[in-house]
Amino acid sequence: MNYEERLENVAVLGAAGKMGSGIVLLVAAEMADLALRPENRSRKYVLHAVDVSQRALSGLMRYLREQARKSAEKRIVALRKTYADRSELVSNGEIIEAYINDVLDVVRPTTTLEAAAEASVIFEAAPESLDLKLKLLTVAGADNPREPWVFTNTSSIPIQEVDAKAKLGGRLMGFHFYNPPAVQKLVELIRGQTTRSEVAEFAETLAKKLRKTVVSSRDVAGFIGNGHFMRDSLYAISETARLGRERTFVEAVYMVNRVSQDFLVRPMGIFQLIDYVGLDVCQCILRVMDPRLPGQGLQSPLIDRLLALGVKGGQNHDGSQKDGFLSYKGGRPAGVYDPDRKSYTPLDSIQAACDAALGPLPEPALPWKAAVRHPAKDDALAGFFGKLEGLKTLGADLACRYGARSREIGLGLVSDGVAAAAEDVNTVLLTGFFHAYGPINDYFKAKVEK
Repeated sequence: MNYEERLENVAVLGAAGKMGSGIVLLVAAEMADLALRPENRSRKYVLHAVDVSQRALSGLMRYLREQARKSAEKRIVALRKTYADRSELVSNGEIIEAYINDVLDVVRPTTTLEAAAEASVIFEAAPESLDLKLKLLTVAGADNPREPWVFTNTSSIPIQEVDAKAKLGGRLMGFHFYNPPAVQKLVELIRGQTTRSEVAEFAETLAKKLRKTVVSSRDVAGFIGNGHFMRDSLYAISETARLGRERTFVEAVYMVNRVSQDFLVRPMGIFQLIDYVGLDVCQCILRVMDPRLPGQGLQSPLIDRLLALGVKGGQNHDGSQKDGFLSYKGGRPAGVYDPDRKSYTPLDSIQAACDAALGPLPEPALPWKAAVRHPAKDDALAGFFGKLEGLKTLGADLACRYGARSREIGLGLVSDGVAAAAEDVNTVLLTGFFHAYGPINDYFKAKVEK
């Protein structure tokens, strides 16, 4: 099969979830575009959107309609050319509706897993549970005469392990979209030892057709993205414990979170990022990584404790942030959870004292948004961090130590062969995590060498 033939029949497992719905949108749009080409008019493109809840699938279809409309409005000039042979379509509104219908016509929502057995390509977007993924992938197993190619959205589970246990014979590859898939530009592609070359070539082609930035990772638990993020998070937690010897837990969490955002020029603090991902998701990832990378201490008793207390983080259906390490009001941090009191301490009761203890930022300050838009970003960052290193304050010391550790983690991913080069690590953090700079840099090099 060539590329167009392979995409004639696709299935997405876990289609109504946050990751799955984004994958459905991207792939259905690509399939619709293929179907609209004159040479493909005789083909019938079908995407089986498989999920357990009919209600969730109804929500998926509403989401697809809304997003297809937004896409059509942005592409109206190109779509007028696409539909040039449809004389009955005159106005922009008629062309937009035609495109929406063509995208939705591709999608077949279903709660029946067996529908995926007809597919030539299967995307699996289930939660980060090996047992659940294996259960879903039975439909693509060795007894499926179509021998579908399978792309798992796992962010941490080794591909070769899934391939062997699902008996897919090299028809599996890691295709890790970042959240949310329709917005995030980054895709991590991960080949297992036995992944067939034609499967890898198709994945590369599709990712580029979807206009994604592609970074390849070696098949090591956590890959590049979570390999860095989890270690970065564990370092922040350890710094919280160290600060907690002299300060309260709540104060330590606030201070490390603020340092990781304002002093390190990141889009959000590390504990806010953990909340965004979800403490339960972070725990799942650590439970994947720790036994497969023994001796590295990839576990967090603190996250385990908070989850046992019902503190989960994550996001609501409307995208708003759930409370985790921090509570949120109007999308902004408003408090810090105290596990001893089992309640949130308002930020306004500790913020002034903590900020005074951290000390000032270098002048002029360089907020993340200003940094990413700066016409001479590298020079601005070098100047900011150069001044930061010269400050003899608690905040500056925490930030420089944190930046040095982040750099060390990145270099470790390269030296361990998880990433082929420093550029790959930096691309993942720049693109997938929206950082203003990559962790492997010279800003904190002196701190490492001291």
